[in-house]
Amino acid sequence: MKVFKKILTAALASALCFGVLTGCGSTESKRIIRIGHNQSQEHPTHIGLLAFEEFIEEKLGDKYDVEVYPSELLGSQTDMVQLTQTGAIDFCVASNAILETFSKNYEIFNLPYLFASSESYHAVMDDTEITDQLFKSTEKAGFESVTWLDAGTRNFYTVSKPIESPEDLKGLKIRVQQSPTNVEMMRLLGGSATPMGFGEVYTALQSKIIDGAENNELALTDNGHGEVCKYYSYDMHQMVPDILIGNYSFLSDLQEDEREIFEEGFKLINQVQREEWTSAVEAAKDRAQNEMGVTFNYPDQQPFVDACAPLHESVLEGNPDIVPIYEAIQEYNEKLG
Repeated sequence: MKVFKKILTAALASALCFGVLTGCGSTESKRIIRIGHNQSQEHPTHIGLLAFEEFIEEKLGDKYDVEVYPSELLGSQTDMVQLTQTGAIDFCVASNAILETFSKNYEIFNLPYLFASSESYHAVMDDTEITDQLFKSTEKAGFESVTWLDAGTRNFYTVSKPIESPEDLKGLKIRVQQSPTNVEMMRLLGGSATPMGFGEVYTALQSKIIDGAENNELALTDNGHGEVCKYYSYDMHQMVPDILIGNYSFLSDLQEDEREIFEEGFKLINQVQREEWTSAVEAAKDRAQNEMGVTFNYPDQQPFVDACAPLHESVLEGNPDIVPIYEAIQEYNEKLG
């Protein structure tokens, strides 16, 4: 199946590239704009992108036809980033971990306990003086980031016991995202990091290969993890945005008035997605608690923060370019708490 998917993705990439080169990416006088992401049609990200589709076609429908492809229909996130680089597609939603491979500065968002609160996190992400330093750092790679999408807070959830302190993680195998920062975070907290693809997590939990994982509340319901894990602990160790990226050449070639309309559309995506995210989290918590029997815990965060402090120091020493961004974030933390 994996081999077939790779062949299908390669064939699709070739077809899309051929369409771009031969002009088949347009219907009559309309230019087709393709947007890919890896979430379902019910996910806040998809709903936000549909709002963008409607907005662009309302304002520029005589010239552009927007098509949104959910559920990895255009390939994995890595595939879609590569297609966006080449211009085979125009936009895609990318994870922070993937963008880190193109600009090391994105690693700042992987730092655990970087933000003191959701209010601080949102304020930082809405501050273009901070985000532009990251969003425009990939232009040479063929794309730029155009807006951010809320992915909530990442927290620990486990099969057999709640996580009330770092000591509760000792001896537990916890699935983390495949990044060195997350592996080191688990080491400092006393747990055993088990990096793996997200699609493998449910089976690993069910077969007890791992004792728990870390993600937002939607993983409990949308991905069924609440069927196995009955304890969800709000340590709020990460707030990592998803990023909508656009092909640099396409964006650069837009006429000035068109670019202004697209910028309005990017703001609309962010607004709608965040509103939908709040509703989706509330619904997920309600379902997880009342239908799946998940208990939500609220441990004291400070012991977790203290345990991970050395990771902040080592990352900042290894990447001095992100120090000004880090300091700006700390100012928001002090202001908003």
